[in-house]
Amino acid sequence: MLVGMAAVERVPYDEFSMFHENAEEFGLPYDGPPAVRREAVEVEPGRHLSALVWGEAEAELVFLHGGAQNAHTWDTVALALGRPLVAVDLPGHGHSDGGHANALDPASNARDVATVVRALAPGARAVVGMSLGGVTAIALAAQAPELVRSLVLVDITPGVDEHKASAIVAFVNGPESFDSFDDLLARTMAFNPTRSESSLRRGILHNAVQRADGSWVWRYARHRASAPGDGPTGDGLAGDVVAGHPDFGSLWDAVSGLTVPVMLVRGMLPQSVVDDADEAELRRRCPQARIEHVDGAGHSVQGDQPVELARLIADFALDV
Repeated sequence: MLVGMAAVERVPYDEFSMFHENAEEFGLPYDGPPAVRREAVEVEPGRHLSALVWGEAEAELVFLHGGAQNAHTWDTVALALGRPLVAVDLPGHGHSDGGHANALDPASNARDVATVVRALAPGARAVVGMSLGGVTAIALAAQAPELVRSLVLVDITPGVDEHKASAIVAFVNGPESFDSFDDLLARTMAFNPTRSESSLRRGILHNAVQRADGSWVWRYARHRASAPGDGPTGDGLAGDVVAGHPDFGSLWDAVSGLTVPVMLVRGMLPQSVVDDADEAELRRRCPQARIEHVDGAGHSVQGDQPVELARLIADFALDV
């Protein structure tokens, strides 16, 4: 007779409890927890995007993360800046609901993000977008130019394709679930050689959920579509962030139309997805663009060199 199943060991998680670790790892001063709260914004009836709101004053910056990430990817950058800002969970990511289109569709994402920015950061001086967040920011500038007073692209241009992003696609297209936290950590470390184990542990806790049976699933994997156009509950809200890398090339025309200040921050390690041809095309399309190369950073500049990224953003977009 079975006495009962062994109790599942739960891994505790408090999303606001780890900021001291970010500060310690990168030598930032820390005199107590920062003022950070989570807000939900209804983008249409019954569908919400979630965001982290840093500080009590009017937000000066908006941050958009990359595919398969979430708003917490900017935590160290936010601590280094020490300014009021909003970091958004894109549709189908983090704590946000799925979107009407595939989660990698910048135009659809931008329509939702515009609603969030109007609600939480209408006077922001800059929109900062990394990878998928960067192309979403370009689409946002085309759709709602009044919301994008300046633009920072973190290791992304519309020229990034499936070949350049092959390592990222391979990681995101991995298993939908993992038996243990250690299994999840091992895979994440294998694909992120530039990051410390402690930072990856934090990242996993922010970006994955432990199920009742003890297994783990990425937050974005909860929105994987079972069939093209079908959401995880059959409601037609697709949030699939897997399969092939999309073609962002049509957004080059939007880049050509930018009239606001633009800065590209490019990681210079092999893990970067931006190459010299991308940089040259950005200069041709957007002659006013400022280009910054960050040594010691791959694709995730905010993870590899967050203090330097914060310095560049402050110098570019803020009165410092």
